Amino acid sequence: MLKVYYETEHIRLRYDEELQLGMGHWKGFVSSNELRATALHTLEFANTHGITRWLSDRRKMKAIRQQDQQWTVEEFIPKVLASPLRRVATIVSEDIFNNMAVEQMLKRSGGLGDIALRDFNNLAEAMEWLKQPLEQEKATGAGASSAD
Repeated sequence: MLKVYYETEHIRLRYDEELQLGMGHWKGFVSSNELRATALHTLEFANTHGITRWLSDRRKMKAIRQQDQQWTVEEFIPKVLASPLRRVATIVSEDIFNNMAVEQMLKRSGGLGDIALRDFNNLAEAMEWLKQPLEQEKATGAGASSAD
């Protein structure tokens, strides 16, 4: 069962303790302060609660500022790599500029290492993939990104 643990005008963060699953639902343009605070809050929560799976629903998220992209690559992604996260699903944005920014950040950072990453166009498929046993990453190859 998903429980809300953080919510603002532009983001709602929820988690399912049993599945060790966190979920972020982004909406609209997010200020630098809110983006960074939310990212760090999410990471702290993941570390504290042993969150191994994450769903980022970016369907309604808009463009990400250049300075926030740089911060994400230089500051945030290295911390994500040291977290308990092992599988990340994203529901791609309807905004082409958001998708281009995310693609560039992943390229510039060199990817997410051993964390499996997949893009989806709908929630049901993303959740189905996230719920699969984590041991499957060894068989299917972690860190690959694909669009469905």
